Amino acid sequence: MKKRRLGNSELYVSELGLGCMSLPADKREASEIIETALEAGINFFDTADLYGGGRNEQLLGNLLTTKRDQIILATKVGNQMNSDGSSWTWNPSKEHIMKAVKDSLLRLGTDYIDLYQLHGGTMEDNAEDAIDAMETLKKEGMIRQYGISSIRPNVIERFLKKSAAVSVMMQYSLLDRRPEEWFKMISDFGVSIITRGTLAKGFLTMDGLQRAEKSDGFGTYSANDLYKTLTMLNKKTEDIHAASIAFNLTQPVVSSVLVGASSKKQLLDSIVSYEREMDNTVIEDLKNTVRQDRYQEHRV
Repeated sequence: MKKRRLGNSELYVSELGLGCMSLPADKREASEIIETALEAGINFFDTADLYGGGRNEQLLGNLLTTKRDQIILATKVGNQMNSDGSSWTWNPSKEHIMKAVKDSLLRLGTDYIDLYQLHGGTMEDNAEDAIDAMETLKKEGMIRQYGISSIRPNVIERFLKKSAAVSVMMQYSLLDRRPEEWFKMISDFGVSIITRGTLAKGFLTMDGLQRAEKSDGFGTYSANDLYKTLTMLNKKTEDIHAASIAFNLTQPVVSSVLVGASSKKQLLDSIVSYEREMDNTVIEDLKNTVRQDRYQEHRV
């Protein structure tokens, strides 16, 4: 498993990372997934305080406690659970972040977080307040680096201009190429991208066509457009799963490609796909088959 540097930081993350939101609640099943990831050389694990109302952090921390010095652990903050635990509100204030990080550290069973990410953002936020919180946490040693998880170009640019963030997490795949317009801007700040939605809700896997038959579409693709596009993609490559991971990693600004897994088999499929060699001419052909959409809102 190759590693890439995260921005200009001291953190080196595996090219394939594990997005832990879909980990099963059963500890034995979750443990099988984590052990499979570690055996394959995956060192980057991403969660959020929002997932399962904190239970995902607790599960992950419990499973990784003996491997803490071997991994890069990332979580997110900004969505504050309401008192009854049934919903949440957006709260990027310094006061909330300074409290939430302590709760995350307790659930994760660690005394530091490698990558702490603001879990969203709007132009109405007090960005300086959130950034001040992140810088304070770095100085206090509770986090090593910080970033932002957002698909809003205006929010991302403002955050990067005012901060020392090292990463941006964005939805990006063959079926959602909107972020490409902003890759140069992000790269110019010396920041890396972590991709989520890499397999487009499973449409970019070997059973993607079957999924498409039952879907209402994806992004700007209608159900019919999605099926036609996936049919063309699968004719151009024998392994759309491998091609989709390789496509994201052809971008130098991308440091890690996140995949989720609710079973050991799902993760093994992604690991095998990552390890498969893909011809660049095939990747380019696939790229020319799909749309080049742009963000219509939240533009700089």
